[in-house]
Amino acid sequence: MKAAVGITTALSTLLFSANLRAADDDERPGTFVLQVENDLFGGGTDQYYTQGVQVTFVPKDKWEPEWFKDLMDMIPGVNLDGNSTFAVALGQQMFTPEDTTRPNPDSTDRPYAGWLFGSIGAIVEKPDSHLLQNVSLDLGIVGPASLAGYTQRRWHSLIGVGLPRGWGKQLHNEPGIMLSYQARLRQPILEPQHFLELDVMPTAGVTLGNVLTQASVGASIRLGQNLGLTYGAPFIRPSLPAAAIVRSKGQFGWNLFAGVEGRAVARNIFLDGNTIGDSRSVDKNNFVLDFQGGIEFTLGYARLSFTQIYRTREFEGQRVPSQFGSISLSAIF
Repeated sequence: MKAAVGITTALSTLLFSANLRAADDDERPGTFVLQVENDLFGGGTDQYYTQGVQVTFVPKDKWEPEWFKDLMDMIPGVNLDGNSTFAVALGQQMFTPEDTTRPNPDSTDRPYAGWLFGSIGAIVEKPDSHLLQNVSLDLGIVGPASLAGYTQRRWHSLIGVGLPRGWGKQLHNEPGIMLSYQARLRQPILEPQHFLELDVMPTAGVTLGNVLTQASVGASIRLGQNLGLTYGAPFIRPSLPAAAIVRSKGQFGWNLFAGVEGRAVARNIFLDGNTIGDSRSVDKNNFVLDFQGGIEFTLGYARLSFTQIYRTREFEGQRVPSQFGSISLSAIF
């Protein structure tokens, strides 16, 4: 009798543990995301938008605290009744003129500028309608305190290439703030029962702040397998960032994608110059287009994407458009 009870107890424990694992598998996993954007992957020159790095943490489903939900509910248009989570990020971006060999850069070229920032936000998914909403608050510093000049000089010293000589003329220190909202709608065209899937995703967003103030619209198309795992490759602002989330782990998916995005820019501190006080500046173009194309893989506990971006001229006198690449690596847990 004792043996039978023991076997029954062991089986019950085993089944309970299996159910817990199954429940865990049904929940959206968490991700750590490393993003690197660099014009080395484009034209191979240090000019205009020359580098961006961002690390993002998205916790597992249902990890967000109640105070965070209460805070997000105060933002108009954001409803956390769907599958919601929060995301935190830390990043740095650097911008340089076309000619980095001059100690006194051309006054008609974009100024040297750096941006060091932290971000916190909410990601809300409406699975029934394939709608994804993202709201985030970025806080940081523009200027020498961003360490962009130090970072670029140290990196150039390590790889043995010429040092940029004009960082002494960069924008001066200024605290920065941005509040951003994005909506992304995934519209399946070819469903999973086909060998290949196809979807299209229109996007729209707005950013307000002394660093960037802009409105954005765009669309992307993807062809591959298991497209529902993600909402596309992530990017660093000013591009509309696709969500860093992966919807489930342990599955394989891939896709080729292409997209276009248009931005109406009211303010860009990296072109307009500092908000208070004299600084270098150029006359910006108020409308900018990004053309994107790349490939994304999701395999087991990792996601990898590579994107090539072509950006139209951002200011008057810009000799050539910007080209750069974006690499994103996610660890899924």
